[in-house]
Amino acid sequence: MRPMTPNSKSREKVIGSERRHPIARAWSHTTTDTEDASETDLAKHEEEDFVEMKEQMYQDKLASLKRQLQQLQEGTLQEYQKRLKKLDQQYKERIRNAELFLQLETDQVEKNYVKEKKAAAKEFEDKKIELKENLIAELEEKKKMIENEKLTMELTGDSMEVKPIMTRKLRRRPNDPLNYLLTDEQIMEDLRTLNKLKSPKRPASPSSPEHLPATPAESPAQRFEARIEDGKLYYDKRWYHKSQAIYLESKENTKISCVISSVGANEIWVRKTSDSTKMRIYLGQLQRGVFVIRRRSAT
Repeated sequence: MRPMTPNSKSREKVIGSERRHPIARAWSHTTTDTEDASETDLAKHEEEDFVEMKEQMYQDKLASLKRQLQQLQEGTLQEYQKRLKKLDQQYKERIRNAELFLQLETDQVEKNYVKEKKAAAKEFEDKKIELKENLIAELEEKKKMIENEKLTMELTGDSMEVKPIMTRKLRRRPNDPLNYLLTDEQIMEDLRTLNKLKSPKRPASPSSPEHLPATPAESPAQRFEARIEDGKLYYDKRWYHKSQAIYLESKENTKISCVISSVGANEIWVRKTSDSTKMRIYLGQLQRGVFVIRRRSAT
């Protein structure tokens, strides 16, 4: 239902009066037409105001957007500055974290470098000392082998001296005008014959080397079983391993307190407990009895 306006109320009054008076009825028709025309004009005017208001709002919004776009291009827009400030803070924070990580990694690499450098230097010094000790042990071993060979030759009567080969001329025969020279083989054969004639066998005295009691390590007939398996030495029906305390006996009747430092493929290394020097002992020396190994307690 349409709400009652002041004009409507007046119209109701006019209609009521028309019913009572004919003159009033004619006047009321005229008044009603005027009011309808006024209402139409009012609605049209209101519609025009609404359209004009909408256009104004559109123009205001468009102008505001253009103004914000201009400020954005100039870099003065408040929202842009606010977000840019936040991005700048995030960027600086990320750069700071990256620098901290770089410093941390650099310190760690520097520490590892110093550590590796010290380890390499220490390993170099240890290898140098070990090389020197091994060479000394090899030279000592060669020296002892030469001394043992010399002693063996002295005991058996063989000479290590190389006698110079002498050439001689045969006497000239009466009917032979030429001189003949003997060959080297003939000269050596003659020398061997002369040596046999000059040095006949004599009965050995009790103090001679032939009558000296032979120790187990010096007996040429006695041989020991020695082999290496799985990093362990099997010698004289016993097993020996690395870091085991032993006694090392030689032909000179010396008894040395040692510790097995390593077991190789064909030899073992022992370290003297007195001065920590190392010696290399070959399986052949153990088998021939040049050296004898005995167990001892590790005290």
